Amino acid sequence: MSSHGVLPRTARAASDGRLSGRLVLVNLAVPAGPVVLFLAGLLVTGGEPNLQVLITLGALLLACLIVGGIGLTRRLTTRYRLTAERFELRSGLFLRSRRAIPISRIRAVDLTANPLHRIFGLTTLRIDTGGQGGSAGLTLDGLTRADAADLRRLIIERRGHARSAVDDGLVSELDRSWIQYAPLTVWGVGSVLAAAGSVYRTLREMKIDPLELGVVRDLVSRFGSVPLWYGLLLAVLAVAALGVACSTAAFIEGWSGYELRRAEAGVLRIRRGLLATRSVTIEEDRLRGVELIEPIPLRWAKGARLNAVAGGLGDRDENRRRRALTPPVPRDEALRIAAEVLPAAASPAERELLTRDGLAPHPRAALRRRINQALMAAAAIAAVPVGLGLWLDPALVTIGWITGLALAVALVALAYDAYRTLGHGVRGRYLAIACGAFARRTVVLRREGIIGWNITRSPFQRRAGLLTIGATTSAGDGVYKVRDVSVAGGLALAEAAVPGVLAPFIER
Repeated sequence: MSSHGVLPRTARAASDGRLSGRLVLVNLAVPAGPVVLFLAGLLVTGGEPNLQVLITLGALLLACLIVGGIGLTRRLTTRYRLTAERFELRSGLFLRSRRAIPISRIRAVDLTANPLHRIFGLTTLRIDTGGQGGSAGLTLDGLTRADAADLRRLIIERRGHARSAVDDGLVSELDRSWIQYAPLTVWGVGSVLAAAGSVYRTLREMKIDPLELGVVRDLVSRFGSVPLWYGLLLAVLAVAALGVACSTAAFIEGWSGYELRRAEAGVLRIRRGLLATRSVTIEEDRLRGVELIEPIPLRWAKGARLNAVAGGLGDRDENRRRRALTPPVPRDEALRIAAEVLPAAASPAERELLTRDGLAPHPRAALRRRINQALMAAAAIAAVPVGLGLWLDPALVTIGWITGLALAVALVALAYDAYRTLGHGVRGRYLAIACGAFARRTVVLRREGIIGWNITRSPFQRRAGLLTIGATTSAGDGVYKVRDVSVAGGLALAEAAVPGVLAPFIER
């Protein structure tokens, strides 16, 4: 029997309905993209479109019209219903689908809205069960903001997490001074190079030679006569400047309006986004720990990022997109937030694990392994110009030796830093693991969330008396590895963290 008879009218509207009629307007706006591309193509080619341009953009227009038609059909055929026991979804015109998810299996209810949806006041609601692949949950794409918020509230209430109707409190919110950390993310330069490569391939496929464009010819005529080193320096500076701009723009778009709060008892909610808004919920009952990440540029500026180690965030790729608790922030702020969100009311001594104070160091054999790996990498890179020099030009041999020496010094220094980062320890209810070279990662896990151990030993590790032992959990990345620890130390760590798990497999 349906529970609708005891619900107020607003609850009935939220728990039983269909997608918003505004979704039709969104679908009609989809074909505007190819039109813009067509106009851009005319501009690039000087107003004389060639046949390849027309064919490519015509195909895009046809594809977008098909996508728009599919979206319109989805709006007309999708129905959803929330009862006291389950969430039901019906969709499809020719291939009809009926799905039902028990309320008890729902692990997260997230809201997202891309720029086009925001223009029309729409939101996408995602229900996640924590499974893998197609069984991970379902999506309602095209709800009004009010309906989506009400539906999420009803789902949380029926899961039994709405013990308090008032927010428990704000944990953290955006500080404008954090934007200084935005340029210190290394992906900005990579995104510039990737975008340049994509534009080049697209123009080549449209039979447009990028080197014949007016802007490119103007740059060649202006800088073609300068020395090579000067041109390379300008190119590096230009790419770096564009990378900083892209990183800053991504920070503003991704983290504007950031809030981390306990929206209901037992639920953490992260809201963020300027053009595309995101609202991610994490059940504290499924929070197994936190991960502090310090890439080298952020570390120099005393900054860090904080991720949740939690279940119910989807598969590996979805988990990586949804686990962020903070943007790049001051390290002290990340530690403060970690102390507030760590489950089971971590004590001050347990929270200190994130600072790596008191963690056990690893054997010197782990340092030798990292130095050997650094020297082998430097030799492999230097071997390329040296080999070419022996075959083509002896000058390349000198360049190869200089490159090899410089790389050896830099990589050995990095190996020392990676060794100093290594550490592990058990304190109270938590296990801490620290490792990383280019990015220091410190993970603090609840011991009760560890469901097993994964032990691996390479031939080189066996020769050095080392092993890698991984704590297996149903949250986050699944396995968190303590790398290059001594055999006795690794087994002692496993026994201290989860007593008795490895005992049946150890030969006495």
